[in-house]
This record gives sequence, structure tokens and C-alpha cells, in this order.
Amino acid sequence: MAQRILGERYALEEKVGSGGMAEVYLAHDKLLDRRVAVKILHEAYRSDAEFIERFHREAKAAARLSHPSIVSIYDVGVEDEDHYIVMEYVPGDSLKDKLREEGALEISDAVKIAKDIASGLNHAHTNNLVHCDVKPHNILLTSDGHAKIADFGIARAVTESTMTYSGSVIGSVHYFSPEQAQGKSITPKSDVYSLGVVMYEMLTGKLPFTGDNAVAVAMKHIEEEPTPPSALRSQIPPMFEAITLRAMSKAPENRPSAFDLIQALSTIETNLSATNSADPDATQLLPRSDTSNSPPRRSSMTDSSADEKPFYKSKIFMA
Repeated sequence: MAQRILGERYALEEKVGSGGMAEVYLAHDKLLDRRVAVKILHEAYRSDAEFIERFHREAKAAARLSHPSIVSIYDVGVEDEDHYIVMEYVPGDSLKDKLREEGALEISDAVKIAKDIASGLNHAHTNNLVHCDVKPHNILLTSDGHAKIADFGIARAVTESTMTYSGSVIGSVHYFSPEQAQGKSITPKSDVYSLGVVMYEMLTGKLPFTGDNAVAVAMKHIEEEPTPPSALRSQIPPMFEAITLRAMSKAPENRPSAFDLIQALSTIETNLSATNSADPDATQLLPRSDTSNSPPRRSSMTDSSADEKPFYKSKIFMA
């Protein structure tokens, strides 16, 4: 493509993805000499003045967020009727890519990622911003395995303006909260429900609700209880299962806050760390026996972390 420069600053280098709401470009910020990701909204949005107004307002609100678990928004603008948003470039896979490749994640990885997401959501909720579309596709993984939430501005603007364009549902019904499926008011607890679904998928490798169409899935969110994760994977810690199912409570008032989730996940992480810290090769000093002057023996405890695997990828987030 012929190089295009937006706002006399962002030189588009290559198109790296396309989704339901935008096309994604890798670009060079000429002013600050850094790589950025630029999302240009699809043409279908140009004619909706209400959406465009909300998009710019919400993107600017999201730009005020500053947290290591949230993809930073640097700028928002319009050029030649193209509305765009400039974001932090994160050279990693999405969580959805990882789930497609691996299925259920290692418990320790799932805890780490869930805690990062909860931390980012808690920061946003504290600043009166709800994401409205938390799903693995919107979670980017860094090279050291941490998670970053993307698309705060776009998700919020779309949800508040309208749920459909050309008959297509915006977002993903598999991660909708019951209140979203019913068209009711969205609150921070709606994000918590969606995170609960993400946690369920990380633990089991499966979605809690599936169906032949979006309506069938939405009705299950409203009416049915999910199969307990431990029924699909017996080694899931009971506390992790409990907090996941609580996050997926039908009634928002029965769900924990993002802050409560952080506390619960921190406890689970501590417990896992204590369990996995036993090293069969570590020398331990035992009490001296009155009948023996033999040297200390090695511990016989097993290392339950032997099957843990790090993960590193390098792909750009797709809109």
C-alpha cells in the first residue's frame, strides 16, 4: 500500500488485521519515534452520528486510564472521514489465540492472566469506565505472559450506541452477561460476569454455553447454570472453581467486584506457590537424632510444578 499518514503524524506501515469494527495497522509515530497500532473504523460507522460522537468521547475517556494491564490509548482522530484510534503496540498473541492452540491452560497461568484482567478492570471501574466486551479476543499477552485489556473506547461506544449494525451483533454473545443479553443496564458487574466466562474457558478449554445461534446462547446465559468446571477437569482448585462460578452469577448483586476477584485470585496464587515450592533436590536440615550422627537427608517431597510451561508468542492483536 502507498504510505498514508494520519494526523500528519502516524505513518501506516502495514495492515495486520481486520475485524467486525475496524482494520488494524502497524504504524510509526513520527513525533515520538515509536511503533503504534492504529485502528480505523469500518465505513459502516461513518453515517451514525450518535456512534461517532460516543466513540470519540469514550476513546478520550479511556485514554485517561493508565495501568499495566490495559492497552494504552494515545490518540483519537478523523481524517478523510476515517475515524481512527491510536494505541500502544503489544507484540503478542491474543488470549483467544492461546486458547485455540492449547485448550485448557495450566492452572498457574490461568490465575496469573485472570488476576491481570481483574486488576485492569478494577482500575477502569474505579475511574467510572466499563469495558462492556471482555473476551479472550480483547486480551493481549505480552512476552512475559502478562495480560493487557484492549478496546475500552470502541467497546463502550458501540454498546452504548446500538447493539447491531447490518443485523450483526456487536461483541460476542458467548461472553455476554445475562443483563446484556436482555438489553438491561450495563454495570461494572457485567464485566465481572464476562471475566468469569473467560476464567471458565481458561480452566476447561470450553465455553460454558454454546448453541446453534446467538439467541440460543443468550437464553442459556439468562436461564441455565454452567456445568461445574471440576466436572470437566478434576484438578481445578475448589477455591478457583468457586470464585469463577460466583463471578458468573445470574444476578449482578451476587457477583464479586473486580477488587474482590483480585483478592481471591491472590490467595489462590499464594496457595499454588506454596504447593509448588517443594523441591525434591533441595537439602533440608532435619532434627539431629540421639541415636545417629548421620548427615541430613534430602526431602522426599515431590515437585508438582514440573509440568508448567511458559508461553511466548509474537503476533499483533486483531480487531
